[in-house]
Amino acid sequence: MLSGLMNFLRACFRPRSDQYSHTSLDTGGRQDGLFWYKDTGQHVNGEFSMAVVQANNLLEDQSQLESGCLSLNELGPYGTFVGVYDGHGGPETSRFINELLFQHLKRFTSEQQTMSVDVIRKAYQATEEGFLSLVTKQWPMKPQIAAVGSCCLVGVICGGTLYVANLGDSRAVLGRAVKATGEVLAIQLSAEHNVCIESVRQELQSLHPDDSQIVVLKHNVWRVKGLIQVSRSIGDVYLKKAEFNREPLYSKFRLREPLKRPILSADPSISVHQLQPHDQFVIFASDGLWEHLSNQEAVDIVQNHPRSGSARRLVKTALKEAANKREMRYSDLKKIDRGVRRHFHDDITVIVVFLDSNLVSRASSVKGPNLSVKGGGVNLRPNILAPCATPTEAGST
Repeated sequence: MLSGLMNFLRACFRPRSDQYSHTSLDTGGRQDGLFWYKDTGQHVNGEFSMAVVQANNLLEDQSQLESGCLSLNELGPYGTFVGVYDGHGGPETSRFINELLFQHLKRFTSEQQTMSVDVIRKAYQATEEGFLSLVTKQWPMKPQIAAVGSCCLVGVICGGTLYVANLGDSRAVLGRAVKATGEVLAIQLSAEHNVCIESVRQELQSLHPDDSQIVVLKHNVWRVKGLIQVSRSIGDVYLKKAEFNREPLYSKFRLREPLKRPILSADPSISVHQLQPHDQFVIFASDGLWEHLSNQEAVDIVQNHPRSGSARRLVKTALKEAANKREMRYSDLKKIDRGVRRHFHDDITVIVVFLDSNLVSRASSVKGPNLSVKGGGVNLRPNILAPCATPTEAGST
């Protein structure tokens, strides 16, 4: 019995490399166990740094940086696209977004011949509709896909303008220099949709005045219908379409009363910012980072160290905080394998985009080289399906 226990502990604390398929979809990312990173790269508006650490058995965070032409033809406009997609309940939705959202954006940009809030909103809508079609097709064979969803944070830099769009609780934070003091202040650019925020709860309650249980405090955490923390997402169609909130969906996801209208929304909050010379960088990250670092702490870490490795440094700092909270050493946390690791921290994705004011101020018609980088991770072999999440996993983004 003792030897069986030891074998279990070894499996938890020592990653077995033969189980992993090391995927790095870019031309320069590096893999170190559950840690993937690209310390530095060049986009058309400056430099960037990316890092991802996996905690879930299957990586639910997906991410991308696209630079160069933002339309289907080489006429432009040109700029930088950043996406952070924090999945929940499984990786299917975040993977779907990672494959298709930018393609939809390029299509609508081509049609309108410019970048705009409308282009971004239409790209989100097309992605949501596409995933709904996928769920409809797969429902007879794989009904639990109706309970899979993803947050969706996007940044687009084009012609000196930064667009930030968000569903869920990932976050974009700007580092802005204050000339008089030399400080770099943290300015949050994204609106969040997590019902731990009172205004988000009030919004849901005003939209569903006849439902006293629209948000429920469960195990000291606010959740929509006691199931999920975010009020807006791509996917999660079991809380949007009545035909997917029934058998054979697992009973833990089914509502007691019929779904009369959508509970969750896929309409993103979008803000527009005219970039200034004193805007230094933007940190785009899933909530796995913000659970452990404040906006200003993250900005200070980027500002006070070399640009190269900024994203990896942020993730490592968050992991050390996660270890400290459990009264363990970072070196011991690193030994814990995926799946078990989720008890200590979430998947974490960070993209730091540095802003070169000389490049940012150029017209969107100025051509730049095309670059595509997708955040990597450790994945099981392709023939292994994602396990169905528990309600707790589905509610934690």
